[in-house]
Amino acid sequence: MPRGRRNQRLSLRCPYRGCPRTFRAESGRTNHVHTVHSGTNGHRVAQNPETPQSPNRQHQNHSTAGSPSGPPSDYPDLPEGGPPSPDRPQPGGPGPTKTYHHFLDGRPCDENGHYLPIGSPCPPRPARAMDDWSPFDNDLQFKIADFLYRQEEMSQGKIDHLLELWALSLMKHGSLGPFDSYKHIYDMIDAVEEGDAPWKCFKTTLDETVDEDAPNWKKQEYEVWYRDPETVVRNMLANPDFDKEFDVAPYVDLDAEGGRRRSDFMSANFAWRQCDIIYEENPADNEGSMFVPIILGSDKTTVTVGTGDIEYHPLYLSIGNVHNTVRRAHRNAVIPIGFLAIPKSDRKYDNDVNFRRFKRQLYHSSISAILSTLKPAMSTPAVYRCPDGHFRRAIFGIGPFIADYPEQVMLSGIKQGWCPRCTALPSDIDGAAGARRNALTDALLEEFDSTTLWDEYGVDAEIIPFTRDFPRADIHELISSDLLHQAIKGTFKDHLVEWVGAYLDISYEKAEADRILDEIDRRLAATPAFPELRRFKQGRRFKQWTGDDSKALMKIYLPAIHGLLPPDAVKCIAAFLDFCYLARRSDFDKVTLNSLDEALHRFHTYRKVFRSSGVRESGFSLPRQHSLVHYRINIQDFGAPNGLCSSITESRHITAVKKPWRRSNRYEALGQMLITNQRLDKLAAARADFVAREMLPPDRGPPPGAEDDDDDGGPTDDERIMADVQLARTKERRYPSDIFELANYIHEPALPTLLRTFLDQQLDGSQPAGSVTDSDSTEDVLEMISGISVFHSATSSFYAPSDPSGIRGMRRERIRSTPSWRSTGARRDCVFVVEKEDQPGFRGMSAVRVKMFFSFMYEGEEYPCALVEWFKKVGRSPEEQTGMWVVKPEEDRYGKRLTTIVHLDTIVRGAHLIPVYGSRFIPAHFRYNWSLDAFKSFFVNKFTDHHANEIAF
Repeated sequence: MPRGRRNQRLSLRCPYRGCPRTFRAESGRTNHVHTVHSGTNGHRVAQNPETPQSPNRQHQNHSTAGSPSGPPSDYPDLPEGGPPSPDRPQPGGPGPTKTYHHFLDGRPCDENGHYLPIGSPCPPRPARAMDDWSPFDNDLQFKIADFLYRQEEMSQGKIDHLLELWALSLMKHGSLGPFDSYKHIYDMIDAVEEGDAPWKCFKTTLDETVDEDAPNWKKQEYEVWYRDPETVVRNMLANPDFDKEFDVAPYVDLDAEGGRRRSDFMSANFAWRQCDIIYEENPADNEGSMFVPIILGSDKTTVTVGTGDIEYHPLYLSIGNVHNTVRRAHRNAVIPIGFLAIPKSDRKYDNDVNFRRFKRQLYHSSISAILSTLKPAMSTPAVYRCPDGHFRRAIFGIGPFIADYPEQVMLSGIKQGWCPRCTALPSDIDGAAGARRNALTDALLEEFDSTTLWDEYGVDAEIIPFTRDFPRADIHELISSDLLHQAIKGTFKDHLVEWVGAYLDISYEKAEADRILDEIDRRLAATPAFPELRRFKQGRRFKQWTGDDSKALMKIYLPAIHGLLPPDAVKCIAAFLDFCYLARRSDFDKVTLNSLDEALHRFHTYRKVFRSSGVRESGFSLPRQHSLVHYRINIQDFGAPNGLCSSITESRHITAVKKPWRRSNRYEALGQMLITNQRLDKLAAARADFVAREMLPPDRGPPPGAEDDDDDGGPTDDERIMADVQLARTKERRYPSDIFELANYIHEPALPTLLRTFLDQQLDGSQPAGSVTDSDSTEDVLEMISGISVFHSATSSFYAPSDPSGIRGMRRERIRSTPSWRSTGARRDCVFVVEKEDQPGFRGMSAVRVKMFFSFMYEGEEYPCALVEWFKKVGRSPEEQTGMWVVKPEEDRYGKRLTTIVHLDTIVRGAHLIPVYGSRFIPAHFRYNWSLDAFKSFFVNKFTDHHANEIAF
């Protein structure tokens, strides 16, 4: 196949409909979008005005009639609420559009609640001098306090020792250090007013007469620590760090073809429906208000393992207005507001019905009491300052609850084994069922006794969910999908991986089954390195699994079992992985939702192999696996599931529970943990205030090209771009700067010819790749080249909101090409390069392996590029069982690896290739760094992360 276009720079079109501009570099396109199309967001060009308002609508204070505006009639999954709005978008209109709720549109007002004219400037925040660092004396004091307390988490003794040394070093100059002691630092942090939400405590006991012989759990007094959620929400709404990442009204987002898209919470149906109901309750008072959904989450966590386990049960709060990337980036958008009591008793009460009900009702009554200060603003709007600086009249409402299955059972007041969202029977949980709702529960309570309700309907008649105390709240509607416990740890790790082992035990003698399991482990250990990819050195043979372990195994499991299990078993796991990776995306349109349903159907079809083989003779009545059928409706109601996943609260456990516990002296640790949380919140709020006043630069992640050799990349808060690749900042010194000497040094004699061909294509594109020019001409041109520099890595930055990313959805990874990596030999990573811009997914790309990163100067212009070896596709579509593309090394007409030079602008990001192992077993001591050289064909891993899954299909 000719390679004439492969060495040309990528030609990038402006993503804005109707704009003819093209660009050679992503940075140029990004600058153009931000400059010319300033109303766009840079990704899918969704309109995002600073103060969202119903387009073309003049705000008026309607005091009477009118009913809530229904969304476009093309979307029947949203309720129709009355006459169409005049600005209703029509499919196929010019470019993407957003239609905001017609009545609860988050209209700016003054601090007294009077609406402002359209276009009014933000009222000034309380005046403070630009050099006012109070309560700190100056920027140095704040930075030191922030560094020692938040970043380094330094102990009190070490802080005092450091400050003493600091003071001694300054005494000779007649000066003193910035602080006297750790107490001075703590007092200064405590004096910060921003983000202040003090902790409080209430105590509760069993509300009945208890005799002396009663069990201890009946007589005990329980403490519940909490902080005022209204204060927490007020601080959250006023946080300027959320500006541009905050929605003041629900909206319908249409792409350029008129298709509905859902991503952040306010783009989905639930918020729109709630606004319809709120408007109907009081049109005169509620019109123009801002709906603030209160998102909650809770989950027990253990801080010690073994004897004397110590558990805590934190309750977290967020709001639905902030974007999912903000919530997932933990930028103080998920705040602990309570530590719930955990009743304990003797073992004989473990299965006691009364004890179980007491624990459940204590749980619900505690949450209800904590949230009570939010209730007034659920009916009557209250004025709050928002991240953009405007005041708005806010109405609160209970939003979705993030919880794993045991917590969902407790929340919804049902029996273990039943579904909290529908009425499916545990014996046939995937059978026909209706939705659970409060109205159904009330009807059942009137009709049946408690025993019948428990045995036949799975309802605990004694439990009153906390949502019953708040308007417009139905706990069964509010149970959100939980990717971590339902899909990743539940269906994948606890079910599918275990079923594979059980299948082998049933199908083979024990020795052979163990031999195959050992082969799977060796294949996992032989997986080539990739940025941030967990290495399974001993396969899966470790005792304690975490959610991160399960996520890591998902990325590489399919190639490891291919060839060792029946095709239907491989297809079953491939279908589930397709479903899981689709469900973890950040944007959903109709095509994606249909693909989600199709993948789930394939999973249900192919999982039958585990039933017919005897692994699941009883069938598949598994609540966590059943929950997958509710994902589509939950996405339509709440937006992308990755914004409401329990991985968010579990990650928050680390900063809100586990680290504060380790910083305590372990004696009555909870009080110390609460103070630590309060100080961390204050430091974060103070930093956000200083950044908003331009006294500090925005808190960014490490810049592209940062020279930490062990840094593989990760989330970054860089400005949003689609993709960009930059060479490392520091060049390697030992390489020759002459092109002919460099060719000898790296044992690539064709390098001068390849470089000449590359230059021809860069300058005019007239020279086809692989052609050989005469040596004199080559030397003449190459003599004009100067400043050759070699680098051992490059950094790719790309927009990947579905993956762990910064507040703007950005992520970066390091691509390596080095002759020596951690004493294991050379590491030469692979990358995706664009070949055909008009082809979707991997059909328009190829995988290449980077032999060397380098740059040079030619006629005053720098050319960053890479020397690469090519792979070619095997077949015209992905492999049938795994759904992944297969490639093999490409050779030239002389049987040698096809090698060329490509410009860095043609590289999208790193590509992960995993060998096609087939049915043959690999040697016991095979090393992972041999894999890319030892095998003849490779899977293009589309499961390495979600960005790869979206581009390598």
